This record gives sequence, C-alpha cells and structure tokens, in this order.
Amino acid sequence: MDYSNAFREDELPKVAEELLRYFPNSKIFLFRGNLGSGKTSLIKAMCAQMNVQDHVNSPTYGLVNVYESTTHGRINHFDLYRLKSEAEALDIGIEDYFDENAFCFVEWPELIVSLVPENYVDIHMRIVDHHRAIRAQQVFV
Repeated sequence: MDYSNAFREDELPKVAEELLRYFPNSKIFLFRGNLGSGKTSLIKAMCAQMNVQDHVNSPTYGLVNVYESTTHGRINHFDLYRLKSEAEALDIGIEDYFDENAFCFVEWPELIVSLVPENYVDIHMRIVDHHRAIRAQQVFV
C-alpha cells in the first residue's frame, strides 16, 4: 500500500482522515522529515480525528506523551529527536509501549526502527513549493 499527497496546512484534517482510512489495520506510524515539515501538526490532526480530548503536543523532553481516545483507546506519542542511542529507547521501555497494542506515533524514529515489532506505516514529510508533501507506505517486518 502506498499513499502520496501534497497539501496545505489547512488541509491537515483531511489528510489525517485519509491516512487513518488508508491504513486501517496499522497502529504504529513512524514520522520522518526535517524540522518544520509538519510531523507534530499531522499527529495533532490524526489525534483530533481519533477523538482525543487531551492537549496534544510534542513530547520533546519527556520522550513520550500518552493520550486517551474515546474511540481508539490509548495513543502513545514519541518524539525521539534528542535520543542518542537505541539503548536509551530501551531504557524508557519502548518495546513495552509497542507490545501493548495501542496506537504509537513516533517522530524521529531513525534510531529505533529495528525495535518496531510488527507492520508499521512509514511516513516521510517535506516542504515543497510552500506545500507539505507526504509519502506513506506500509512496511511489513
């Protein structure tokens, strides 16, 4: 499965809805892209589509935020930008988060891809001509 799209900031809710519909059997989403490419904004929009009532923001210093969705249960939101090694991810129990069958949205996943236990959606974002470009692909481990 493959999904590609270019969009404006005001189209984020539609893109979030499309991604969740396009990958209905996936619970782990890895978000890659440069600073400012819209990873956190897209995660906020996806959480809104999933009826999260909590305040959604990037867990840059705490590494993980946990939200509750009235329709999808628990959502773990990781920001691994400051992570220095895979060992640090293991120290915070990242494998336990993956094993609990909750949704996991992971920003800056480059150091932990080998720890992702099942199929996941790999999302690449970038800015092109004042629009955000997104490419999402299902990956099976």
